[in-house]
Amino acid sequence: MISKPFKRIVVLVADGLGVGAAPDADLYGDEGSDTLGHLASSVGGIRLPNLEKLGLGNLGTFEGICPSIHPKALVGRMAEKSRGKDTTTGHWELAGLVTETPFRLFYEGFPEELLQSFIREAKLPGILGNKAASGTEIIKELGEEHLKTGKVIVYTSGDSVFQVAAHETVFGLERLYQVCEIARRLTIPYQVGRVIARPFIGNSAKDFKRTEHRKDYSIQPPKNCLDVLHESGIKVISVGKIDDIFAHRAITEGNHTGNNPDSLKATLDFMQKNRREKAFIFTNLVDFDQLYGHRRDPKGYAHSLSEMDTYFPKLLTELTEDDCLILTADHGCDPTFKGSDHTREYVPLVAYSPRFEGMYLGDRDSFADVSASLLEAYQIPQSQLSLQGRSFLCKPKR
Repeated sequence: MISKPFKRIVVLVADGLGVGAAPDADLYGDEGSDTLGHLASSVGGIRLPNLEKLGLGNLGTFEGICPSIHPKALVGRMAEKSRGKDTTTGHWELAGLVTETPFRLFYEGFPEELLQSFIREAKLPGILGNKAASGTEIIKELGEEHLKTGKVIVYTSGDSVFQVAAHETVFGLERLYQVCEIARRLTIPYQVGRVIARPFIGNSAKDFKRTEHRKDYSIQPPKNCLDVLHESGIKVISVGKIDDIFAHRAITEGNHTGNNPDSLKATLDFMQKNRREKAFIFTNLVDFDQLYGHRRDPKGYAHSLSEMDTYFPKLLTELTEDDCLILTADHGCDPTFKGSDHTREYVPLVAYSPRFEGMYLGDRDSFADVSASLLEAYQIPQSQLSLQGRSFLCKPKR
């Protein structure tokens, strides 16, 4: 156990930022995927000078990002133990939970008995879609019919998700949330990981646009690192969709932001407001995945990464020797790969504290190493949680 506990720890999850195909990528049809490597090459190189100094370039061959002989951070790659490559399993494993039985996928659509129960209990005139589809494309295809009939659009993806799209003003945002709560209850026996409300605006297929009022309804997770931290008197602060992913349990406070710039600013705000208290800030940066990975837009992805890199000095300047900032991800989402789904990849581990002597950690075999390190950092006995991870914390500088 480290000699002196940490006070503030920030974990930034760059949603979908993979750094090379995982050892078992072939089981998922993802051999050769490499989110950061491929997007960097496809745009002629990417400059991320602040992350480069920390050691991001040591994790692979990324055009424009050089490896460092003396990285400022602890850097390595983590492979996922959980079965699956979705948001829920990735975040849960970061919090110490390894999902042995994957959530069910519904590439061929949802069972008719589930849909009929949904229509009946939500008092709907019917549903449209019921297939795996891109969220932006299916509202173009069925949005106008939704406006005419009042039927909601139901679809899924490569994740275990029951997604419900409806017009934010015509159908109503609160009404959409209500029907999604019903769907969440009905889908539990079917082992669906998440129900997602997908509101959109516009008058026709030409101008339909999804809004940031998305809401996720996750299945309840087993006891995890967030519960232990909360029980130990440490403030657990969520930014972005973290609260939804963990079913709003063990969260002290948060800001349900809807985009990367707002999420980074909210993270800095919480860091500044909690300078004297023990706090864990858990942030999801959704744009990489939602706006650029799934839509196969490497140029937009690269620009968004550059924006994050530019913001990093503000976060690092706030850190003292009692603090640590960790950048990681929950899965890959290679914007140059086939299809539009997530990719089974290693995720980055970039952990910086003024207390650390930076070094390369190599490849690690579980995202749960993050939760093991959190418990060590706060000097909480790991016996309080059955973990499959190993702490990556090193000795402090002399």
